[in-house]
Amino acid sequence: MVTIREERIADVAAREALLDEAYGAVRFAKTSERLREGRLPAARLSLVAADHHQLVGTVRLWNVAAGPGCEALLLGPLAVHSAYRNRGIGTALMRRAIARARLAGHGAILLVGDAPYYGRFGFSAALTGELWMPGRHDRDRLLALELKPGALAGARGLIGATGMAAPKPHLDALIAAEGGKRRALIQRAA
Repeated sequence: MVTIREERIADVAAREALLDEAYGAVRFAKTSERLREGRLPAARLSLVAADHHQLVGTVRLWNVAAGPGCEALLLGPLAVHSAYRNRGIGTALMRRAIARARLAGHGAILLVGDAPYYGRFGFSAALTGELWMPGRHDRDRLLALELKPGALAGARGLIGATGMAAPKPHLDALIAAEGGKRRALIQRAA
C-alpha cells in the first residue's frame, strides 16, 4: 500500500536515486535547479510516496519571489518510480502538496512543466506572462496556481530564490567522515 508522508532525512539517498532514474543528470542543468541550489525546501512541504519501505514518489516546494515583493512557492521536481507510474501517485502527491501549501498560508505556486498535465490541478500560464526564470526556459511551460485570489497580481520580473540556505558541512565533519571511510577500508583489507 502506497502512503504519502513528509520526507525524512533517511529518505534523501532514495529520493536522489529516484530523481536520477526519472530525469538523469540533465536535471541539474534545468533552470529550476538554479532556484533550488543551496536552499532548503519550504518547511513541511517535502513529500514522498512510499510503498512499505520503498520510496516510489517525491515532490518538494521551494520559497521564491515572483518578482519584487511577491512571495510564492516553486514546485518540483515531481517524480514517480517507473514501476509505479499510472497509478495516481503523482496526482496524489500534487493534491497533497497543494493542500499543504494552502493550509500553511502560501499564496501561489509556480512550476515549469507540461500544461496538459498540471492544468487539471488549476495551473496555467495566464498569470506568468510578466515573469521569467533565471536562464533559458519555454515560456508556455512556466505555470502558476493562485492559492489565494490575487496572490500574483502585479507579479513581474525575475523569479528568485528566497528560502533558507542549506547548511554547509563544517570542514572538521568532512575530514572526520573521510577518515572514517579510510579506517573502514583498511579494516576490510586486513
